[in-house]
Amino acid sequence: MNSAPHHVIFGTGAIGLATLDALLRRGERVRLVNRGGSARVPDDVEVVAGDAADPAFTTTVTRGARVVYQTLNPPYARWLEEFPALQAGVLAAAEANGARMVSMENVYMYGRPAGQPFTETRAYAAHTRKGQLRARMARDLLAAHEAGRVEVAIGRASDYFGPRGGAQSNLGDRLFPAAIAGSTATVYRLADQPHSRLRQIQPLLVRLAALTNRTLRELLEMRYQFDEPFIVDSSKIAATLGVHATPIDRALAETLATYRTRDSRATAPSTRAQ
Repeated sequence: MNSAPHHVIFGTGAIGLATLDALLRRGERVRLVNRGGSARVPDDVEVVAGDAADPAFTTTVTRGARVVYQTLNPPYARWLEEFPALQAGVLAAAEANGARMVSMENVYMYGRPAGQPFTETRAYAAHTRKGQLRARMARDLLAAHEAGRVEVAIGRASDYFGPRGGAQSNLGDRLFPAAIAGSTATVYRLADQPHSRLRQIQPLLVRLAALTNRTLRELLEMRYQFDEPFIVDSSKIAATLGVHATPIDRALAETLATYRTRDSRATAPSTRAQ
């Protein structure tokens, strides 16, 4: 490994790479960690392969770091089996090296909106297995923080879309390629409102498909998110840190541009010599 970085990011999905971008803009030294040891990043950014569930590995790979970031996201169908150990490995590394830990979470732990926006002061009331898991994992981090073992900061967000959303985003690979092609996009029940060029996957069809697809089975328990207004109140982070959502027109334009570039590369003729 190269000289010790000040920041180590576990996970190279959309959140991990966005975190990398922000740190590089500040001129920070960053190391990325994932299972395969490769990612689409600048050549001078180190990417290390390893298992984040192994505390010995995570402690070694974060030695000398000031901040570690937990942006890992195991396959949806394996959350219950894999997620706790992954977080525990990153937490152990932060504690062993005296580093701060920043963890990215969602809002599953709050359960149903019940007509109210989500805020960080809301009680955990998850009725789903994944929501209850999120609650336990959040409590583990906050307990470590309150005990003085590790300084922890947690960010929580709902579903997202963007240039790197891909298959992980409900409004990613299912929507944008079809929009660019002018064809029908198939998405999972975007409430009971009309949407041009969208085909909703009705719950009954999802239940039938879930009989042979474990990922869809896991999705079923989260369908409540599409049954009523689902609003996250970001006023505190906006006031404290000046963080605001990207304007929708800009977000759509950048996402569409990325998909167009990706698709053109995928269909370009090969120029490799025979």
